Amino acid sequence: MSFDPATLRYNADGLLPCIAQDATSGEVLMMAWMNAEAVAKTLETRRVTYWSRSRQAFWIKGETSGHTQDLVDFRIDCDRDCLLALVNQEGAACHTNRRTCFYTSVTDGEEVELMKPMS
Repeated sequence: MSFDPATLRYNADGLLPCIAQDATSGEVLMMAWMNAEAVAKTLETRRVTYWSRSRQAFWIKGETSGHTQDLVDFRIDCDRDCLLALVNQEGAACHTNRRTCFYTSVTDGEEVELMKPMS
């Protein structure tokens, strides 16, 4: 069965969340938004492409930083309203230059920084 990005369930802004996960380690790297065209571009080029809500423009992960995400597998959740991109991540996934965006833990009511930026 062929895939059509229009069959996904987008929010009122025409977007849906995409979680990027390291294809080898299983580490959750980041979450960003995609629209139908970003989905299509990602599948066509195998370079993960997101939609920047602040810039109102497409951004190919790593286009300026060199911290690329090459698509290994692309999965759709059961409700068709969230995506999972299994990727080969080169360098940091987070704009703070950390491996993952999820570097803060709440432990006993306190925020704890789990990792420093990459050198």
